[in-house]
Amino acid sequence: MSSPNSSPTLSPSFVRALSPTPTVLEPSFFVLPDLVSHCSFSLTYHDDGDAIAADSLDWILSFSPHFSQDKVAAMRGLQAGELTAYCYNNCTSPRLRVVSDFMNYLFHLDDVSDGFLARDAEGLANWVMNAFEWPDDYRPVRGQRGGIQENNAAKLAREGSSRGARVSPSFWSRCIRDCAPAVQQRFKSHMQMFFQAVQQQALCRADGIVSDLETYIDMRRDTSGCKPVFDLIEYSLDLELPDAVIEHPVIAALNQGANDLVTWSNDLFSYNVEQSRGDTHNMVCVFMIHDGLGLQQAVDRIGEMCKQTIDAFVRNRERVPSWGDRVDEDVKLYVNGLQEWIVGSLHWSFMTTRYFGDNGGLVKATRIVDLVSRECSKAA
Repeated sequence: MSSPNSSPTLSPSFVRALSPTPTVLEPSFFVLPDLVSHCSFSLTYHDDGDAIAADSLDWILSFSPHFSQDKVAAMRGLQAGELTAYCYNNCTSPRLRVVSDFMNYLFHLDDVSDGFLARDAEGLANWVMNAFEWPDDYRPVRGQRGGIQENNAAKLAREGSSRGARVSPSFWSRCIRDCAPAVQQRFKSHMQMFFQAVQQQALCRADGIVSDLETYIDMRRDTSGCKPVFDLIEYSLDLELPDAVIEHPVIAALNQGANDLVTWSNDLFSYNVEQSRGDTHNMVCVFMIHDGLGLQQAVDRIGEMCKQTIDAFVRNRERVPSWGDRVDEDVKLYVNGLQEWIVGSLHWSFMTTRYFGDNGGLVKATRIVDLVSRECSKAA
């Protein structure tokens, strides 16, 4: 028997082996990169922004029979009209209203398409593009039958809204009254690309595929919807840039850079909501799955990519060539519109309830995002 001051001798059966791997706790939060401070562009708001945002919200909610109470609340918290007022702050009020209506519609379309299977995404595209081609009346195409009821997304694109005796034409009918032909064509082409990418995304979701980085970036540039809304910069300012200008490598780089910044930063801001519902169409997931990065490592890498993209935009802005005084002035306005999208979207992302609920101001100040569990998301 051992004495009180001596250490007991353990038999081999009581010796604990070291665990082959350390215990790793799942992260409960992550820290956003400070993109707002890195972006030195000034933030400007349209003089009639609040009034037009309210009217545009009233327009989209005039279709409220199609929307659940939760959807109505989400549309109110979205503040799509306010985003438009930041990004198109130099245009006339009537044109801002058209763009604001489209922005509300695009967010609705994005939410609708998120839950679609691949075959449904193709059908959605056919319906909506039909409305863009023939805004006055439905004409069957691609095997569509005549005399049948259009889906709600197509109705929103084609029909006017009504409140009492007041009837407002659809946003597209108002847009094409004075939208330059080349801009209309680019817009419709980019909407078609949006739908094609949405269908590809639906196929990946159905097969449980997380694309590699290069494939993901190509697809995300279209699913973001940035391409058609950038076309509306021209519409909002009554411009019609020549194809040679739009396709010039520097202008194309500026356009793509703005798209990448808006899109990649949106992946950071929307990640918490998306991971809570199991959605992997996000660059954070791409880096975690394909590169084996942890959550914060993936966030930091995307943050660095965003900062480099802002820096590249500034450099490319100084490299814009000349096409003559008249065209140069139009190009300057267009490039400024891309710049307004970069800074406007960054600040708006903390104002809307879409990503951080009512905590956007706190998240903007601290950059800390507390992760929502899937269980909490389902319970809510």
